[in-house]
Amino acid sequence: MLFKTPKPTVSPQNLTLSAPLFFDKKRFCSDLIIKDAVVVFRDALNASRIHFSNRFYEGEDIHTLVNESARFADIIISLAWQQYNWDEDICLLAVGGYGRGELHPYSDIDLLILMRRNKGAKYQANIERFLTFLWDIQLTIGHSVRSLSQCVEEAKRDITVATNLMETRLICGDQKLRWNMLKKTGPKKVWSSGAFYQGKIDEQAARHHKHGDTEYNLEPNIKEAPGGLRDIQLVNWTAKRHFNVYRRSQLIKKGFLSEGEYLNLRRDEEFLWKVRYGLHLISERAEERLLFEHQRKLAKMFGYTDSDNKLGVEKFMQRYYQVVLSIRELNDVLLQYLDEAVYRKGEVKHIEHINERFVIRDSYIDTVNEHVFAKTPSALLELFVILGENDNIIGIRASTIRQIRLHRNIIDDEFRSDPINKMLFMKLLRVPYKLSVQLQRMNRYGILGKYLPEFGQIVGQTQHDLFHIYPVDVHTLQVVRNLRRFVRPEISKQFPIASHIYKNLAKPELIIIAALYHDVAKGRGGDHSVLGAVDIASFAQRHGLQPEEVELLRWIVANHLLMSTVSQKEDTSDPDVVYRFASHVGDLMHLEHLYLLTVADINATNPRLWTDWKGSLMHNLYFETKRVLQEGLNAPSSKTAWVTSAKAAVFERLHVDHINEYQAQNVWQDLDDELFLRERADDIAAFTRAIINNRKPEEPVVLIRDVGVEVPIATQIFVYAKNRHKIFSVIAAVLDKLQLNIQDARLQSTSDDQAFDVFYVLNDNDQPLGSNIALCERIVSNLIAGIMDPDSVEFDIQRRTSRQLKNFTLKTRATIRNDHKTNTTILEVITPDRPGLLAHLATIFLRHEINLFNAKIATLGERVEDVFYLTNKHHQPLLDETFNDSLKTIICSELDERNKQESDKNKLWQVKIRR
Repeated sequence: MLFKTPKPTVSPQNLTLSAPLFFDKKRFCSDLIIKDAVVVFRDALNASRIHFSNRFYEGEDIHTLVNESARFADIIISLAWQQYNWDEDICLLAVGGYGRGELHPYSDIDLLILMRRNKGAKYQANIERFLTFLWDIQLTIGHSVRSLSQCVEEAKRDITVATNLMETRLICGDQKLRWNMLKKTGPKKVWSSGAFYQGKIDEQAARHHKHGDTEYNLEPNIKEAPGGLRDIQLVNWTAKRHFNVYRRSQLIKKGFLSEGEYLNLRRDEEFLWKVRYGLHLISERAEERLLFEHQRKLAKMFGYTDSDNKLGVEKFMQRYYQVVLSIRELNDVLLQYLDEAVYRKGEVKHIEHINERFVIRDSYIDTVNEHVFAKTPSALLELFVILGENDNIIGIRASTIRQIRLHRNIIDDEFRSDPINKMLFMKLLRVPYKLSVQLQRMNRYGILGKYLPEFGQIVGQTQHDLFHIYPVDVHTLQVVRNLRRFVRPEISKQFPIASHIYKNLAKPELIIIAALYHDVAKGRGGDHSVLGAVDIASFAQRHGLQPEEVELLRWIVANHLLMSTVSQKEDTSDPDVVYRFASHVGDLMHLEHLYLLTVADINATNPRLWTDWKGSLMHNLYFETKRVLQEGLNAPSSKTAWVTSAKAAVFERLHVDHINEYQAQNVWQDLDDELFLRERADDIAAFTRAIINNRKPEEPVVLIRDVGVEVPIATQIFVYAKNRHKIFSVIAAVLDKLQLNIQDARLQSTSDDQAFDVFYVLNDNDQPLGSNIALCERIVSNLIAGIMDPDSVEFDIQRRTSRQLKNFTLKTRATIRNDHKTNTTILEVITPDRPGLLAHLATIFLRHEINLFNAKIATLGERVEDVFYLTNKHHQPLLDETFNDSLKTIICSELDERNKQESDKNKLWQVKIRR
């Protein structure tokens, strides 16, 4: 302490504030006389925290709880203030949230020590003792010390200061001094109502941009993110400053808020306050982020339980997203109304009549009167059609948005059955301008979910993982946006195939309908593709589509995951795989619609999900399938012909270097034909040339280069080695140690145990790495050293796992099936994404004398879905069911135990940090 705290002289009469019932003020004052003041105050604060926490867990009204917490803090702080001598020229004020009479468990207590004149030296000693005392009793204090004139100067410079001063509340001292400050910093002196409004709008825009301009972050900040508590406060600040009121309820009488809007705001605020209060308690600090680990605890705290269809945490987060969407909607309309009706005083420079229902006022669409939607319910859809047909309309006037909110419940079964409304909705899907924006507006104002009740069920619905980063409704509208953007020149460069297909669609509205319905059945239980196919067929029939169109849409939704699954989990260089896929697709029209939806869907799921490598897999599947369909499904291509043609192309390239067929065949020996189906002739020629020219036969051959047609899409690593034990586990461990992610592993070996292994890798940023010469040299040297001396390789990869990944500990699942077409056993492993995973699996294969023939690696957020093609030591499928069951059990138990050990380490680390 800078100063010794004097023993206070306090009597019960000093307590001018009304104390909560749990606080025994008489005993408190008695204890102050005989005990150390710091101890007495700390004990009172600790008791209050326990008291308020218990009331929270018992279901106490959150407004009462937050207000009483602030009131109790007033008493404690006023008692501390009264330990020192002050005069009438200084007072103590609560500011910020505390000034509003709101206090959450670990929120800062913001104080302003206000002086009539700038005489800081006069009060310095007592101020320092007072603040030190508050810190000693472990209050989290934010403070400022200012004179009246300093308050005015600071408020002029900083809108945040001006905002804080609006929300002051007297704790101790002369109320007149506070009133004087409010007068000098009010809208007539600094920051006029209009300037304040614009300043706060700019502030909100910057804040929203910081959080991605979306309510739907995976781990949202409940205070600062769009739709959070700060958005409610901004409405309060701007309206209160203009109307010169101190309570939000007074804005009803001023005509700014309707009673319904007031109740909605209070209800939404109550939910967020509960979440924030609980968040502080479980994190034991002023945490405002809904981190994954907190989401689960809060869901349990508030009684959200798992069901067959949804996790409790998903139900909780759906409720959260619905609340912030409601707040964002009301924030938009109220601030726009304040601008239009108050600051602009209803002045309109230009009016353009559209029809008997709508006009355009200064580039914003408006109804001609407040009875339009009641008299003509179909206008609720017509409005958005007009917006999509007129690119010069910026948005919707606030008064009209309020009318939409008031009349949206008109939309019922009778409305949906009306032919006019069906025609309008189909017309909307064909509008030339900003369809996705209109659908987003319809979603925000509750129209889309009313017209399509099945869509309304997915609003705010989340999937508790790192793969799906948006709620289902937001993802769906993003898919629509991606589809419509394929016509843009800058997008067509990135997605040339999709762009070409979309531009040549006869009826682009069909793929838009498919996008709206592809995930509409999520959260109901069962296969959402099958259920969604039923829903879209019903929609298509109701809206008068032709039977062929109905069937096309049903097929697209039922199969919308097929193309991504085949391209990422199967070998698309295999003619049999392509032929099976082509047979299922049937014709070019189905292929093109499926390709469009798949590309748009992947890019709307997670920005990191689409890579050039995955794009190349999709492109290859599309073009090979298109070729098969054009040649005819009745004549599947012969593998033998493909291999013969591929070998001839390799020989042609090798002859340039004077390498004859005998030399090449001597290198290849009895390699499986799959090598010539999978790899390009140029690559096989380069592999063969490097092996023949290797001057150190005892050392492995390692080649590295980027692959791609116009731009690199991945880095290819070729490894040739003779008689090397556990080569795959070594390669996997070395690459993992260098933080490289294997995307595809194509493994070949001869009967005398010569390995021809080809890997396609990306770095941690999902980019090729061939241009990094130093890294490539490290890869080569580390691989050669590891293959020649496997005992030198560290298989227990100690690489940091991100906090988000650590919070997902799903159980490992393994499935095994035999594939007679490839004469292999296909193992699929779904498990949390952790460093060293492939190396660990490779050691399991090694222990059980299993050969790995091919591996397809897919990382989906927090989990991996890896597919391995296996044979036994005799190069035959694994046919022993008992052995296969044992193998699955071993894989699951070892990977789960490995994940558990890492989780335990993380928990121990967190305990140490808290200590």
